[in-house]
Amino acid sequence: MIKRELYMSKIRPFMNQNIVKVLTGIRRSGKSVMLELIQEELILQGFSDKKFLSINLESKNNKFDSSVDGVYGYIRNFASESGGKVYLFFDEIQELDGWETMINSCMIDFDTDIYITGSNAKLLSGELATYLAGRYIEFKIFPFSYKEILDIIPDKNKSEAFEMYLTRGGMPFLYQFPIDEKSAMQYLSDIYDSIILKDIASRNRIRDIELLKRLIQFFVANIGNSFSAANISRYLKSEMRGVSTETIYNYIDYCKTACFLHLVQREDVIGKKLLQFQEKIYIADHGIREAIYGNNMRDINQTLENIVYMELLRRGYHVSVGKNNKNEIDFVSVLGNEKIYVQVTYILASEETVEREFSVLESIPDNYPKYVVSMDEIDRGRNGIKNVNIRDFLLMDNY
Repeated sequence: MIKRELYMSKIRPFMNQNIVKVLTGIRRSGKSVMLELIQEELILQGFSDKKFLSINLESKNNKFDSSVDGVYGYIRNFASESGGKVYLFFDEIQELDGWETMINSCMIDFDTDIYITGSNAKLLSGELATYLAGRYIEFKIFPFSYKEILDIIPDKNKSEAFEMYLTRGGMPFLYQFPIDEKSAMQYLSDIYDSIILKDIASRNRIRDIELLKRLIQFFVANIGNSFSAANISRYLKSEMRGVSTETIYNYIDYCKTACFLHLVQREDVIGKKLLQFQEKIYIADHGIREAIYGNNMRDINQTLENIVYMELLRRGYHVSVGKNNKNEIDFVSVLGNEKIYVQVTYILASEETVEREFSVLESIPDNYPKYVVSMDEIDRGRNGIKNVNIRDFLLMDNY
């Protein structure tokens, strides 16, 4: 297993502490493996795995009644037999109705160290946040980064690995052993179906699956493009389907909650105001886009932009789309007191393209780092603005 040190370095200070560790992220992004890595780390620190109890709430092979009372009784028996501190690992905990009260009871009733995963971005917006105010911390887990892929397939050079990454994305399973392109796309398509049916439609009681899929197809086709409910409504009318603005935004919210899509707001760079219209949407894994829509290579600008956006999220940045007068900055990214501005383009093929990408950054009156990220091998940087090849940008330790 790849060690995923980016996440372990954040989790490690809270291990063996009386605080619930919550790992959230899209289905199959590696959350279950993170639980295994945490257990390995605890063993290295000298803790016995006989004190570990792992429960996968999606499994049909559990040795207990899959209700809150059944799970709690199983934990109580384990804690009683083990004696002393126990380590509890819950995978896909949103599958257990009423899990929030059970976690709170475990914190109160046992000497325990708790880790939970879930494919739901709103895992902490309900009762758990109320019960455990100040006693939980969330870690967002994303599919493999380009750097992680290089670590797991070191026999490929950087260019070959990136070409594979452009179409397959970062779902960990695809890099565990050699797999042909057709099989990779089938696997990603199956993940997509699982997300649609289990994490979006079933959880939100959506009956019109065909409408949901049409909307998602629109979002996926238009990653990185500005959208409004009005232009989505026009698209659906052309498809002979009518839908309200409220329904459109509800469906977007459901996709966000499933950690599948990310909605990015616009911000006035000078006035610091959030602008309410013309947001952008990105997908959690661009490989899924290739599987269900195709055209990642044809839509290379959109694909590269999606990759950079997800890398910024992976590193903990809060990301918005910048607006400076009539100019748009692809990403305004803030992490604590740090800020960077990023423009993404395929190649700087003409002086017109160079001027468009650099001038918008030159118009920003501050001294935070500014990047134009592209596939170019030659540095076209100017006036303190760095032009970085996207492979190198994704491998930089710090921005």
